[in-house]
This record gives sequence, C-alpha cells and structure tokens, in this order.
Amino acid sequence: MTGPLLTGPEAEAARLSPKPGRTGPFSYVRAISYYIHVGLATLVIGLWGMTQMRHGRKGANRVATIWIRYMLRAAYWHMGVAVELRGTPPARGTDALIAAKHQSFLDILAIAYAAGRRSFVMKREVMRVPIMGWYAREVGSIPIDRKKGRDAMGQIVTSVRERIDAPDGLGHLIVYPEGTRTRPGEHRPYKHGIATIHMETGVPVWPVAVNCGLFWPKKGMPIASGRAVIEFLPPIQAEPGETREAFVARLRDLIETRSDALMAEAGFKPA
Repeated sequence: MTGPLLTGPEAEAARLSPKPGRTGPFSYVRAISYYIHVGLATLVIGLWGMTQMRHGRKGANRVATIWIRYMLRAAYWHMGVAVELRGTPPARGTDALIAAKHQSFLDILAIAYAAGRRSFVMKREVMRVPIMGWYAREVGSIPIDRKKGRDAMGQIVTSVRERIDAPDGLGHLIVYPEGTRTRPGEHRPYKHGIATIHMETGVPVWPVAVNCGLFWPKKGMPIASGRAVIEFLPPIQAEPGETREAFVARLRDLIETRSDALMAEAGFKPA
C-alpha cells in the first residue's frame, strides 16, 4: 500500500479482500490499540499544528491532511483495512457540495482525504471539542444548531454564501443527508437541507456512495480487515422547475442504489 487511498490498479495490487475479514476477540484488541495510537497521534499532530495557524485556512487544511493521512495509514497498520477511491472528486480549485452516505468513522476519513479543501456541516457541540473542534472551525466547517429548526438552515445558507464570496471560496463542503450514521442495509429519509443549500447557491452536488460500514461498524468495534470503497458519482444540479423534494429523491436514489451495489460487491446480503 503506497497511498492513504487506493486507486485503479493499486487497489487490485494491494492484495486486500473486497469482502470484510472475520472478526474475533483479537479484533477488539487491535481496534483498542488503534484508538490509543491515534489518540496520542492526534494530540501530537494537533499541538504541532498550532504553529501552522498563522497560515489561516490553508495551514489548518495542511494539518488536517497530515492527520487524516496518518489515521488511514494507522488503520491499515493495526487492522489491515484500507479504502479504495473510485470516481473523480471535485477539483481542488472549485466549490462543491459533497452529499455522502455515512456508515462509519472510516468513510469520514476517506471522503475528507479525497476532498482536499474539506469542511463539514456539523453539530455546534462538535466545534467545541478541543483540537478537533479548533481545526474544524479553521478549515471553514459550518456549525448547525438543531434547536433552532428552520432558522438553522437559513443561517447555514448565509454562511455558505459568505464563504463562496470569500477570497479562498467555499471549498468542498461535506454534508450527510441522512443526518446520522446508518448500518449497512439501512435506508433513512434524506433531509432537504442539501437541496436548499444547492438551490440557494447554485453550487453543484457530488453524490458519494460507500460500503465502509461493512468493515468499520457504526459502534467502532470490531473492525474487519479488507478493502472498503468510497465512490464519487458524477455531479448533479437541479433541473429547471425541479422541486426540493424531487431533487432529494433523485439524489437519494443515486446514492442508495450505488451504495447497495458496493455492499453487494463486498458480499453483503440484506436481511
């Protein structure tokens, strides 16, 4: 394995099974050792990265890239799990909305690494977490206060517009339309926020399908070895006269259909 994400022939040459390996008691030991390892690494990288804060968003993104790369490599070292990247992520110099299926911590890392100018729409509480919250704020992540209901979406749209007009632009804003992690085979309704942001700003939407939850479960343990997949699908935009509901339904069909196909490739059979 040469890079944090496997692409093309490298994915086949990695000799990692596309199906999750067996898990047992030792899988928990490996996972615990991983979490201890990356916890210490996060502290070291995070504190070192404070020296990069004078470079603003660019510096914060540089530190985030180093941290994510280390997290992905450590997952391979400890547990033998890696991620294959399929499709084409948005180019670095563009603004994009990334609407992704969310099954585990692994897909967060992989999608964030693929999107070089990443930021998130995330709960306000997460922005207050030491180190992680600092960097999330510095790379341009947008907090959401769910207690404010519809008013919260108005604030998000305003924040997105402000970032679009900023000298370094919006970057690649990652949104999880289901609003939470889901188990393999679970299909939740999509929230309309992604459609609202898109239609109010005109920023194109990149759908992303995943099967990471088969390898790295929602609860974080046990973690199976193998080659998980994230796939960037071609970007979409609202058609003339298309409603928010219709756009979300189209987006959901694209993501869920392809995610189901990726999980089937990995041997998953829904109950």
